[in-house]
Amino acid sequence: MDGVNSSANSASDILKEYRNQGDKSEGGKKASDMGRNEFLDLMMTQMQNQNPLDPKKNEDFVAQLAQFSSLEEMESLNTSVEDAMGQFRSTQALQASAMVGQQVQVEGNVANLGPEGQVKGAVEVPSATSNLRVSVYNPSGELVRQMDMGQQGSGTVDFSWDGENGNGDLMEPGDYRVQAQAQYDGETQELATRLNANVDSVNLENGGVTLNLAGRGSVPLDQVKQIN
Repeated sequence: MDGVNSSANSASDILKEYRNQGDKSEGGKKASDMGRNEFLDLMMTQMQNQNPLDPKKNEDFVAQLAQFSSLEEMESLNTSVEDAMGQFRSTQALQASAMVGQQVQVEGNVANLGPEGQVKGAVEVPSATSNLRVSVYNPSGELVRQMDMGQQGSGTVDFSWDGENGNGDLMEPGDYRVQAQAQYDGETQELATRLNANVDSVNLENGGVTLNLAGRGSVPLDQVKQIN
């Protein structure tokens, strides 16, 4: 009987050893992260060392095989998902690289007036307004240009600033704050703005894609609202 008891304990000994190895494994892998090889080793050990006076029932083995099948399906699914994510990142990076040299539109209210002397953007109008106004302020906070755009319906309304102040003088290159306001029932409401910027380069870091925009710095690709 001692031999039978010793054999019957083999499976639990292997499971205990696996747990100890799992706790010490690289990357902090836990004992719960059992792969198919460990599963098969454990199952075969149970079959080889089962108590001949009390063998495991067929139903028990069928249940274990079902568990193994589920494990195989999960591992296959994980591999498929990882492959799909890799392909998605590659496609995303390829699309982003094609944007270099183009203009994109991102949310913000600070526009960089470059040597070309023009700023383009859009206003997000939630509902029809009797009067839409776009104001431009210099780095000192002084109003340099005001553009009345009149009655507008809901949606995205484009605007363009030629870089000149109200007197027709061309302003110096630099950062200018853009403010959009709309009239609703006699009250003034500030609205969100989008501004155009040139894409200088693309960064691929930690599985993500960021665009380096002229005058704006780095912006995640998912923050791009429009490609012009």
